[in-house]
Amino acid sequence: MLSLFTTAKPFLGHSAVIQRNALRSWTCLHPDAEVILFGEDCGAAEISAELGLRHEPHVLRNDSGLKRLDDMFARAQSIARYDLLCYINCDIILLRDFCEALDFVRTAHKSFLMVGRRWDTPISDPLAFEHPGTEKQLRATVRASGILRGPDCIDYFAFPRGLYADIPPLVVGRIWWDHWLAWKAGHLGAAVVDATSRVLAVHQNHDYGYHPSGAVGVWQDEYARRNYQLAGGRWRLHTIADATHILNPHGEDRNLLRLWAPYWRLLRPKLVFLWFALLGVTRPLRRLLGLHRRPVLTPRELR
Repeated sequence: MLSLFTTAKPFLGHSAVIQRNALRSWTCLHPDAEVILFGEDCGAAEISAELGLRHEPHVLRNDSGLKRLDDMFARAQSIARYDLLCYINCDIILLRDFCEALDFVRTAHKSFLMVGRRWDTPISDPLAFEHPGTEKQLRATVRASGILRGPDCIDYFAFPRGLYADIPPLVVGRIWWDHWLAWKAGHLGAAVVDATSRVLAVHQNHDYGYHPSGAVGVWQDEYARRNYQLAGGRWRLHTIADATHILNPHGEDRNLLRLWAPYWRLLRPKLVFLWFALLGVTRPLRRLLGLHRRPVLTPRELR
């Protein structure tokens, strides 16, 4: 079966609601699914006891207290009950289609990394995943108000034990660590599989109040820049667009379009500042006009 591992923000306010939703959805994937929660954040011990999670309070941190990815990956691969693992951000809801896609990928490939794009969705209330109608209702919510994000947003990483070793001291809570993980798997010769068409990964919308500068700080502060340097720069930062394979409703295809992906590594580090500046300047006008991104629906995900 599967061992999922994660770390969380303090379980306070809206963060408590969406993180509990995510954790509860994972425990419902399979009766034997293992969920490991790293960190001694406020409420972590209590939610672990409530949901039957494995709580590992100690995590190595950098000089500012940010949690280190290398420590969590090394320990998870050492202590996990199962040989199939998944690191996942603690605001992502998974449904049964995740396990179906993963079963296909693990059969097709000995060494692999399964990733997929997420659906940004406004969710503010607790969800009862043990209720048979919850999944149907959630899919309807995504259909009505969800937005499919681009290939640069990677929120789950499913892989066999032992794939990752010698991870740099990257920190979560800033960018670039996820893109390094995608690059590393491909660099090691593993199949990197885009499961977007088969997996409805629901990202519960939230703010970035944990950083004094909000989302801009998460992307641009000194620790984001340090992650970029530790990762090795733009040529060691991949997105889902770099996947070697893409799942389809009946199997998988080779990703021939990945040859176009390198443009992102060349341009994005230079455009991040301009992108946030443009968002800030145009936000009042966009709100006035009621402009927003429209969801792109696929039958497999929103059935």
